[in-house]
Amino acid sequence: MRRLVDGDRGSVTVLGAFVVAALVGVIVLIVYLGAATAARHRAQNGADLAALAAAGRALLAEPDPCGAAREIGTANAVRVTDCTVDGSEVSVRTTVPIALGPFGSRDAHARARAGPTEDTG
Repeated sequence: MRRLVDGDRGSVTVLGAFVVAALVGVIVLIVYLGAATAARHRAQNGADLAALAAAGRALLAEPDPCGAAREIGTANAVRVTDCTVDGSEVSVRTTVPIALGPFGSRDAHARARAGPTEDTG
């Protein structure tokens, strides 16, 4: 016959609860890390597109290249925080807010430059 020791009853349940809590914590951390990574990529994509739109407008000498950057940024759910035009070269900075639940909220930032290439020929 098997003897049960009264002092060990329920210890596996407590251990199981700690393991489940740790797994849930790791999963939540992975989800928030994924959200931050996705926001960073969205910020970079928005910056690239905004810079290309502004550079195209600057190259054609159309008015307000940074207006084009802001329009593209808004269409892509990205806020253009800075736009600088130097001739036909444009530099754009963008921001995307990230909600990280109990870790607060942060912003993902990105920069992009666009303009014609120089012919070294």
